[in-house]
Amino acid sequence: MVQFYSPNRRSVNRGIISVTADNLDAQGQGIARHQGKTIFIPGLLPGEQAQIQLTEEKRQFAKAKIVKRLSDSPHRVAPHCPHFNVCGGCQQQHVATELQVNSKASVLEHLIQRETGVRISAHPVIHSPEYGYRRRARLGLQYHAKQRTLLMGFRQSQTNDLVNIKHCPVMCPELEQLLHPLHQCLNRLQAVKRLGHVELVLAESGPLAVLRHLDPLKHEDKQTLRIFSVQHKVAIYLLGDEKSLEPLMEEQVAPWYQVDGLKLVFSPQDFIQVNDVVNQQMVAQALAWLDLQPTDRVLDLFCGMGNFTLPMATKVQSVVGVEGVAGLVVSGQYNAQLNQLSNVDFFHENLEADIHQQPWAAQGFNKVLLDPARAGAAGVMAHIVKLAPEKVVYVSCNPTTLARDSKALLAGGYHLVSVRMLDMFPHTGHLESMALFSREPTGIE
Repeated sequence: MVQFYSPNRRSVNRGIISVTADNLDAQGQGIARHQGKTIFIPGLLPGEQAQIQLTEEKRQFAKAKIVKRLSDSPHRVAPHCPHFNVCGGCQQQHVATELQVNSKASVLEHLIQRETGVRISAHPVIHSPEYGYRRRARLGLQYHAKQRTLLMGFRQSQTNDLVNIKHCPVMCPELEQLLHPLHQCLNRLQAVKRLGHVELVLAESGPLAVLRHLDPLKHEDKQTLRIFSVQHKVAIYLLGDEKSLEPLMEEQVAPWYQVDGLKLVFSPQDFIQVNDVVNQQMVAQALAWLDLQPTDRVLDLFCGMGNFTLPMATKVQSVVGVEGVAGLVVSGQYNAQLNQLSNVDFFHENLEADIHQQPWAAQGFNKVLLDPARAGAAGVMAHIVKLAPEKVVYVSCNPTTLARDSKALLAGGYHLVSVRMLDMFPHTGHLESMALFSREPTGIE
């Protein structure tokens, strides 16, 4: 998530000033200028005038709140969610989708140009449905003693307080419709005061729920959950601690999803991409950029359970996936067998450690894909340059580390050929992207 202001800031108490926003940052904050200083104003859109009051101030920039908005932008829309502006999950439901997407793409382009000197467009954007896109969501659970009821929902912005969520239009409809009956079910449990969170996931095999409970559940509570599971066709898993996952019903089918025509079975705790529509397009774009051939040997770093690895394996001589989470490696190996792919090897290795002694590092590859976490892939960039692949595709959830890591490839003789912004999380400040690097100056759009 891109931020343009520091968490180390001091509060100020100033008078009212009038400004006009001229831009929007990735967080959905309006950007205005006053006496040479950049001011970030939540809730203000480009072209809108407002009276504002500074709340935080630094030497080069400040943050402010709106006292009174004096005009409305044509890009201002009515939020779909009744919890918007209270729930901290979404920041931009008041912003037309086109402006959200273009603002994020501009932020991405600016960061890459500033850090690398390369001027490149992040369009065309890989689009998502505006609403109903989230197939996974974790809701906090908190018993409110005074009201004698359970709160179930997401955190308020910049607090630990829960917003009791009754509707969530960014969730897949199959999950959103479970919110009310699930809340009623959990509120009836004897263990209601000792619940941690519940995670909802929509798999191809149907919805599932993972319930974190802090004490062992009694037989009566398990029976209440079984009735809910049957009535609402939800597979329920019990999580007594962070490691012991137990299916409520013995006959539950393992969840799975599809990508590029393959079936990927996963554990309810495994990471899968939240936005299925964007994931399908993202995988297809990565495979097209790599221009995969039957003789290729491909390396997939930070491979997870094989979201890219396995689709690539259907098109090339061999693929090696390297991942730091052991459970994901096990899932990847299982899915390779399930899909009858014998040309895939998975390695469980720490890619932040000294990778040169790791068994995969001695092999040769002519194409590389990497999909690191927010911290980026600083520890492997030099090794990728040493491998000298023809093409590198970098999938990123943090444009700052993408820009940083790009410099290693550019210094190693690669050209930044294409960049695309991924609208993975509409209405939020998350900015996902993917980039193609090639040893040749031209590539595939």
